[in-house]
Amino acid sequence: MAEELVLLDFLPSPFGMRVRIALAEKGLKYEYKEEDLWNKSDLLLMMNPVHKKIPVLIHNGKPVCESLIQVQYIDEVWHDQSPLLPSDPYQKAIARFWADFVDKKIYDFGRKIWMTKGEEQAAAKKNFIESLKLLEGELADKTYFGGDNLGYVDVVFVPFYCWFYAYEKCGNFTIEEECPKLIAWAKRCTQKESVSKSLVDQEKVYDFVLHLKKLFGIE
Repeated sequence: MAEELVLLDFLPSPFGMRVRIALAEKGLKYEYKEEDLWNKSDLLLMMNPVHKKIPVLIHNGKPVCESLIQVQYIDEVWHDQSPLLPSDPYQKAIARFWADFVDKKIYDFGRKIWMTKGEEQAAAKKNFIESLKLLEGELADKTYFGGDNLGYVDVVFVPFYCWFYAYEKCGNFTIEEECPKLIAWAKRCTQKESVSKSLVDQEKVYDFVLHLKKLFGIE
């Protein structure tokens, strides 16, 4: 039976980029459908009626929602090709912990950097850098979070690299000065075609953030 894969997505979304990387790592072909977040399609609302958010992965007509779950699903269904999660249960739990950390810390603090000013922004920057340093500690001297090969945490985290420029411009700071090992890791990841073709140009992400700031009246 032919596999039918459709991805409902929005190009600058780091969550959608995760799924694109995972699909590329597995060598899977899929239909990409760009969503207008301000005018969501009937298909999106039907496939994700609870959260009404992208990305949505539709596999043979059945929707899978939430990017962390989607990446795990892709890895489980196509487990023989470029495995992302470790086979060891403990190592798998550790990978899931750090993926959850990225969602709870990196996304939230990064968003606050461009959405706030003054003391609130300063606190967000401090928390953001502290969170990156914890991730840098977990990476240690490994090539990737997954070891010698790109793994689950790499796929989950690296999309935020193309948002770093926007965070830096909005927050007036430099991430590489604080976390050089992490930037070196991100650059290694982008040398892989599955990553480079899935990420969006940093300048385009910054333009999108400026558009959001204008839309929300943040000057």
